[in-house]
Amino acid sequence: MIFRRGRKAFASMLVALTVYGCSSIGPGSVPRDRVDYSNALSDSWKDQMLLNIVRLRYADTPTFMDVSSVIAAYTIQVAGSAGAAGNIGVSSNSTTLPNATASVGVAGGYNDRPTISYTPLTGAKFAKSLLQPIPPEAIFSLITAGYPADVVILATVRALNGIYNRTAGGGKRRPSDPEFYPVLDALRRIQASRAFSMRIEKRNNDQVAIGTFASRPLDPEVQRDVDFVRKTLNLKSENGELTLEYGAVQRNPNELAVLSRSMIEVMNEMSADIEVPAGDVSSGRTYATAEPTADASPYDQPRVRIHSGAAPPADAFTAVRYRDTWYWVSDQDFTSKRSLTFLLLFFSLAETGAVPEAPVLTIPVQ
Repeated sequence: MIFRRGRKAFASMLVALTVYGCSSIGPGSVPRDRVDYSNALSDSWKDQMLLNIVRLRYADTPTFMDVSSVIAAYTIQVAGSAGAAGNIGVSSNSTTLPNATASVGVAGGYNDRPTISYTPLTGAKFAKSLLQPIPPEAIFSLITAGYPADVVILATVRALNGIYNRTAGGGKRRPSDPEFYPVLDALRRIQASRAFSMRIEKRNNDQVAIGTFASRPLDPEVQRDVDFVRKTLNLKSENGELTLEYGAVQRNPNELAVLSRSMIEVMNEMSADIEVPAGDVSSGRTYATAEPTADASPYDQPRVRIHSGAAPPADAFTAVRYRDTWYWVSDQDFTSKRSLTFLLLFFSLAETGAVPEAPVLTIPVQ
């Protein structure tokens, strides 16, 4: 009877192992892995960007590493054994006790071995992404898509038709031209009223960005803003269209010359507002941060407030350690979080070359 019980146990275990072996862990891992890897990549990007902004403040070299691919690989190993032995042939009326043994064993293992590929940003891609100015048509395409015109232009543009934005660097601030901030306010209101649009046309072998103020009747307030922008930027066009070109000086009345910044300039502007330790300034490791004047415009405030100290708060939006000091952005600072997040969009806009192909990976079958 014991032998029969052993066979039943062995058969039951084989059935269980067979059913388990036929099931797949892949589908169940997708909801978890997709979110977990997405969160990890997002957090690592924020940390990498913040660290490079800090490095620029200390005249250090910025370094970027792209995660080109993530391949999750799982291995499950299950093995089992069962056995039974007994005295066969002992009569039922014998007084001899049967000598019987039974054993059951199960062994298993689980491995999670993801393959993550990193690609350093170097060479031509480094030059295109960080050193070349962001194309004007890309900046205004972002605005047309609904991103706040004042936030985008304030961070990415040095001048519009010769009217200059404010700059900061080396511990000194150069204020904006008096007309620049009013133009920003007017453009933001025009954007909110949907009175400006843009399209891309192909002329000969070149692509030309065309901006158009709405020809339909506008509210008096919006019309005043349109007239103000046209007058201030010296825009004159019979059909209401204007071309967007890179440059500091307008060449003809229907041209909007956009002197855009490169990504390295955008990051340098943000690094100038870091609250660096006083000891680093006195020792000559970096320059002192120039504070805005009491009557400064809200546009003159730091775009990203980066704090420093011995340790970051527990709820920091992002935090990195550079040498012996921690630097962080507060999770309660919405303006700084938004500006830091926009850097990812600006980084993509600055990429004008072909997207590099992902490396070819060979995953062994196990």
